[in-house]
Amino acid sequence: MNTDYRIENEIKHGKFLAANGAGEIWNWESPAGKQRWQRRVKLLTDFIQPQSAVLELGCGTGYFTREIVKTGAEVTAIDISPELLNVAKAEIISPRVSFCEENAYRMSFPDNSFDYIVGSSVLHHLDIKKAMSEIYRVLKPDGTIAFTEPNMMNPQIALQKNIPYLKRKLGDSPDETAFFRRQLSYLLKVNNFKRIEIKPFDFLHPAVPSKLINAVSSIGLFFERVPLIKEIAGSLFIKAYK
Repeated sequence: MNTDYRIENEIKHGKFLAANGAGEIWNWESPAGKQRWQRRVKLLTDFIQPQSAVLELGCGTGYFTREIVKTGAEVTAIDISPELLNVAKAEIISPRVSFCEENAYRMSFPDNSFDYIVGSSVLHHLDIKKAMSEIYRVLKPDGTIAFTEPNMMNPQIALQKNIPYLKRKLGDSPDETAFFRRQLSYLLKVNNFKRIEIKPFDFLHPAVPSKLINAVSSIGLFFERVPLIKEIAGSLFIKAYK
């Protein structure tokens, strides 16, 4: 698909999210959704050092930006959607965060700008080949990337990302997809990333009732350690180094 057309679709989708409650559409607001969000916060921030330079790719309305700032890092949070950025700017006021409207394929930052580049559910919205080379360019030598993304091996994700009716019904943008971890691993290798780690995780569905969250979470953590079964978890955690 033409990249410019894809960007136009994402900008339009950003308007939809800002007008209709991004958190609800992203499934972060249910009790189970909040627990899933907290787990992602830990995965994406545990390794970040104070005073470091962090690029958050696809910050949206700032759900994760607020938590990244708590690490003491200097955060540059970017998105292609001005509407989503306006929400984030109104919600998060900190001298350690800068919000910028940027195209992930042609970022305005110099080479080797950031110690860390992180993002939640952003790569699957992008032309991944173009985005990955640009991510590599702006990452410092020995810098770290970390992302959480949908897993195409999960049956629900596979249906949702490949059936246009379900995409519309569940609030997806027209072009977003999901990833197979071997596909991502290969792409990272050809873009010269090292120490690549891609792990399936998350069997907790956002619709799980409050009283069942602990039980389902425990079962899910067990499944994440079981060969073959873990491959159909809902998400992938991606970490690699330059």
